[in-house]
Amino acid sequence: MIANTHHDQEIDNPQVEHEESDVDIRAIFNFAIGLFAVAAVVHIVIYFLFVLFANREAGTDTVRAYPLSVGRQNRLPPEPRLQTKPKQDLRDLRAAEDAILNGYHWIDRNAGVVGIPVSEAMKLTLQRGLPSRPAAQAPSATGNGAAAPTATGNR
Repeated sequence: MIANTHHDQEIDNPQVEHEESDVDIRAIFNFAIGLFAVAAVVHIVIYFLFVLFANREAGTDTVRAYPLSVGRQNRLPPEPRLQTKPKQDLRDLRAAEDAILNGYHWIDRNAGVVGIPVSEAMKLTLQRGLPSRPAAQAPSATGNGAAAPTATGNR
């Protein structure tokens, strides 16, 4: 049996290189700790900034800032105002629309035009059909709408 001497001998090739170490874990952890510390400092600064703004806003006098608003706190805004009962307003609107769609009513009394319920209008449309144009004459053999020439005795 022949022994494999290739593995037994160390081969040294000066042109082939490799990394001496893997990823630097210490640098990654230091970066993460620094990032966490900066984030914590930013959050603390922002918190104190908001506290400062809230205290400064609480100390301002709104009457001095808006002198024309004194005594007008309970005044109603001009028309149109917001709906106070929007659900009831919507129900009333839909009831009025349903009454128009499902009932008889005058559109123009002088001209004799009457509005009828939608269901009746659909029944009448099915019975009478939709209006259409009169059927056009059949196209001629030439296809351009001109009458086809007739055979005559002239040669």
